[in-house]
Amino acid sequence: MVKEIKIPSSGKAFINNSTYCGGTERLGLALQKEYVDHLQLVQKTIKFRYIRGHGLFCDDVGIYREDKVDGELRPFYNFTYLDRIIDTYLENGIRPFLELGFMPERLKTGEQTVFYWKGNVTPPSSYEKWADLVKATLEHLIERYGRDEVVTWPVEVWNEPNIPFWAGTMEEYFKLYDYSARAVKEVDPDIQVGGPAICGVETEKWLRGFIEHCIENNSPLDFISRHCYTAEQPTRQGHYIYHKLNEPTYMIDELKETRAIMADYPLTKDMPLHITEFNSSYNPLCPVHDTTYQAAYIARILSEAGEYADSYSYWTFSDVFEEADVPKSLFHGGFGLVALNSIKKPTFYTFEFFSKAGDELLYRDANLIVTKKNDRYVIIGWNWHSRWSDTEPVNQDYRLLLPSVGQEAIMVKKLVGGAYANPIQTWINLGMPRSLDNEQLEILQASSLPLQSDARLTENDGQYAVELAIEPNHVQMIEIIPVKDLADTYLGFDPDFYGIK
Repeated sequence: MVKEIKIPSSGKAFINNSTYCGGTERLGLALQKEYVDHLQLVQKTIKFRYIRGHGLFCDDVGIYREDKVDGELRPFYNFTYLDRIIDTYLENGIRPFLELGFMPERLKTGEQTVFYWKGNVTPPSSYEKWADLVKATLEHLIERYGRDEVVTWPVEVWNEPNIPFWAGTMEEYFKLYDYSARAVKEVDPDIQVGGPAICGVETEKWLRGFIEHCIENNSPLDFISRHCYTAEQPTRQGHYIYHKLNEPTYMIDELKETRAIMADYPLTKDMPLHITEFNSSYNPLCPVHDTTYQAAYIARILSEAGEYADSYSYWTFSDVFEEADVPKSLFHGGFGLVALNSIKKPTFYTFEFFSKAGDELLYRDANLIVTKKNDRYVIIGWNWHSRWSDTEPVNQDYRLLLPSVGQEAIMVKKLVGGAYANPIQTWINLGMPRSLDNEQLEILQASSLPLQSDARLTENDGQYAVELAIEPNHVQMIEIIPVKDLADTYLGFDPDFYGIK
């Protein structure tokens, strides 16, 4: 059934924070060429404002060192690689959202590590030395990049301390937070600091405990951060992890829950909420990340998450990612918007489409938003259908009646789904090569592009009529752009002569 909707001429602000922050694995990967290639590709169109990832204090970045002087161990801070990393980010129009972690080898208190690259997650042997490390790093950044720049970089303390990414207790995390947050404010009180960067385990216990600790101890706190993943329990098959997914509104409900907890405390009720990681699956070996199914799923989240969160950082922008070992093939279930060899995945376009959305929201439902900026409309439609649903997948069909902007317009449509912008299907058709020759790479790059079409829109009774048929697990964007027709200035031009139109 076609839904006919008369779109109003004005609406409300579209709170669209989809491009506020993008995720990356450890910062040291920014020293690799392909990582930088992917960053440039993402920033050319999506243009994230911030980037947040692990490993600032891990030994591959090499900041914390100790030297023996007169029989005494003294800290030495080496910022050679950090400067290269931050320079790369700023040169590509993206600022760091700093995560303080993990533990440098010379400050660790144990051997517990996470990931293939063995990030140490134990508490520091000296909280004072840890605080000095935080201060020295921020002071160096201010000296190199200027105070006005660095005070715009939020600082988050650690990563997911409510699971084995932190070897201490909850109370020990609070101690780490206190030392870290006070060190940040000693450098400059205008630098924003927050936490607790938890994932969805014992959420209420950790959020309330953290907020109440900050209140009782007068700990600096400028924002709350957490992570959101929406997958159910995993099943392993060989090299891959598979999940059923909860409805995409599962994340929206998590955001509402978090806001409700924050609202119970005068300190936090109006604070920013930053989702410093989100995705469907929380595993970098889950093929859902490579699919058009994922692209439609994420679109539903992006359509509404800004009502509750000040940022929601997609984990991650790139498949240059080594938490679960070096990637074994082009498509391996990695988190990234961009696959190896700079192949754009379907969800890349979900973010690109939302990056183009207008700032005025005229209409929204579970499958569609209509936005406007000045005299240009941007319509984004999606149709996610759970593979475990009892209902049959059906098209979502619309006929939209939009107020004219007073002149003819061009309607440009981009379509993701099926045979379009679906390079994993092409990779399968190619025999799933583990490395690519030049011909295969060209075929895959072409297969990663959306289908683009366009048509002229003529107003009728002050309206444009636009029809959409959104197939299951597809995403599409329609831009309606006013046209100034200069055809009369081309003397003798006859497009009908050769059947141009």
